[in-house]
Amino acid sequence: MTPTETTVDFQLNWEPNGFQAPYFLARERGFYEAEGLEVRFVEGHGSPFAAEQAARGRADFALAGASAVLSVRSRGLEPLAVAAVTGKTPAAIYTLRDVFGEPLVDPAQLAGRTVAPSATKTRILTAQLLENVGIRNEVDLLEVDDHTHHRVQHKLLEGAVDAAVGVVTNGYELEREHDRPADELRIGDVLEIYGMTIVTDPAFAAERPETVRSFLAATARGWAAATNDPADAVDVLVERNATLERTRAVERRKFETAARDLQYTDRGRRTDWGIHDGDRWRTLGETLSETDLLEGEIEPDAAWTNEFLDADVVRNYADRVSG
Repeated sequence: MTPTETTVDFQLNWEPNGFQAPYFLARERGFYEAEGLEVRFVEGHGSPFAAEQAARGRADFALAGASAVLSVRSRGLEPLAVAAVTGKTPAAIYTLRDVFGEPLVDPAQLAGRTVAPSATKTRILTAQLLENVGIRNEVDLLEVDDHTHHRVQHKLLEGAVDAAVGVVTNGYELEREHDRPADELRIGDVLEIYGMTIVTDPAFAAERPETVRSFLAATARGWAAATNDPADAVDVLVERNATLERTRAVERRKFETAARDLQYTDRGRRTDWGIHDGDRWRTLGETLSETDLLEGEIEPDAAWTNEFLDADVVRNYADRVSG
């Protein structure tokens, strides 16, 4: 580290995977260094943990889902979302075609079916999706199993449920591993709510605004570079975590799905990077307010800011992304 570099800790929401490839590529290509930053990645234990770490000042930045940001704020903490990384939630309903009996292409097909969610937040989003399409009372949406993700997948593989709820590419993973055609319905294509965000502590942002701006500018460059060269982005990721070599194709699919289908909304497609839309935050707040996920009152508009998204690489992001 040079004398002019500032070290910052970046709390990830989970173990390194394809969704996080842009951040590792940004470090590998020197984008953070060019902004005077040395970034230390910290593996995570879920979005709520990541958001709380940032809110308590235990990490300078964190990667966390928007619903987790609001959930943590309902407990009296104040994680502040300084960039909306994906304009759509990564949550998805997936199934195996030999279990479902037909290709799953429309939420209305879930009427009369049993669906198993892998987490509380994705269950809430699924319930809202079913409500929006008018079939909530016609679907047996199970409670969350204590053993979550893998138990849900086993239920689907065994035909004990008709579909499962997880994140995009879960169906693709099962298809590759078991050679059985799978289908996915992306919840973000129906519900206009945010997915992943970059958060920090409001006090940190107030005291070190240029550090926040620099971090976001370098991260935007990382996303552009990864979008233009996904193979290299995944190579860097695998170098960081060699256990991902076996699932290299899955990790690339995760990133490309996030970049192509989740990062942009219809309203702002191929424009600026990370810019928040208050309507999406308010819609998410309304969705969560009727659930047990929140422990107190929230103000969705207080959870985010566009103040630090003023670098040229952010404002002219579309020019950096080919295709």
